[in-house]
Amino acid sequence: MSWRFTVCAALFVTCLLTANIIAVKLITVAGMVLPVAIIVFPVSYIMADVLTEVWGYAATRRVIWLGFACNALMVVAIWIGGEIPPASFWRGQPAYQEVLGQSPRILAASFAAYLVGEFANAFVLAKLKVATGGRWLWLRTIGSTVVGQALDSAVFIALAFAGTVPAGVLPAIVAGQWSVKVVYEAAATPLTYAVVRWLKSREGLDTFDYRTDFNPIRL
Repeated sequence: MSWRFTVCAALFVTCLLTANIIAVKLITVAGMVLPVAIIVFPVSYIMADVLTEVWGYAATRRVIWLGFACNALMVVAIWIGGEIPPASFWRGQPAYQEVLGQSPRILAASFAAYLVGEFANAFVLAKLKVATGGRWLWLRTIGSTVVGQALDSAVFIALAFAGTVPAGVLPAIVAGQWSVKVVYEAAATPLTYAVVRWLKSREGLDTFDYRTDFNPIRL
């Protein structure tokens, strides 16, 4: 793989890790309460779109699992850091635990939502590319995001908060996160077009997944 692929993969992983670290802060956007990770997490989906569009599903699958492994390593490192007794003069332990210490339930929900959402996003984009003969990139990027982000939001909210908030509130939370992420992707479409066009011209690639094995487990 070229250095351009490496850069795209690095951006994908960086956005994922950054989003998971800053997600603890909540903000209000148009009356909706959202994690501040909304500013960077959708970029991981944009990069997944770019990777799938240029290099294909198989290459994106490896990057998705790379992101999963890096995220797991980060979680373990943060947990070990929290368990090690602090220096006697350091007063930041409560803040460390509050900001970086996440419950096992939240972590499990995050991991499951990530895998389901990212693989669905890459699968839908790859299939739409074949179905449309490579036309209408906007349809592929937005369509795959509609499906991927819907699954990501639904799986995370359901696993993380079911039983802790009223059941009737869960769909509204899912719908709010999903709508903002889709609008984000749509707004970024011109930039996605420019990046994809540049990468295809430099890489000499325009991969179509005609005979790809879409098993997400296969590496």
